[in-house]
Amino acid sequence: QVQLVESGGGLVQAGGSLRLSCAAFGRTFTSYANMGWFRQAPGKDREFIAVINWSADKTFYGGSVKGRFTISRDNPKNTVHLHMNSLKPEDTAIYYCAAGPRPLIVGVYSGSWADYWGQGTQVTVSS
Repeated sequence: QVQLVESGGGLVQAGGSLRLSCAAFGRTFTSYANMGWFRQAPGKDREFIAVINWSADKTFYGGSVKGRFTISRDNPKNTVHLHMNSLKPEDTAIYYCAAGPRPLIVGVYSGSWADYWGQGTQVTVSS
């Protein structure tokens, strides 16, 4: 079993920045070859944010965050980071880390690659 532990959420003013981190524990590294983020705001569907593969030569971003958020990973630490800049009130949500082994070919934005999910971390952006 893989456990994903998120950190870095909090309250920030609009225009500010935050960095989320997610550490993976358990099984083999192939279980979390791909690591990424989704978010869900109250009353809204889950939204794809970003994903990165093991070698970091493939990254995908959701349209609402492209150009503002950057995903990166630290493989020796089995950790993925989400650098969020120019935050807006509409970025307020619970952010969930996800991980999985399947290639990022189909279902990237739907999350079909994700087998494991974290508990979530709250991000609140005030106007």
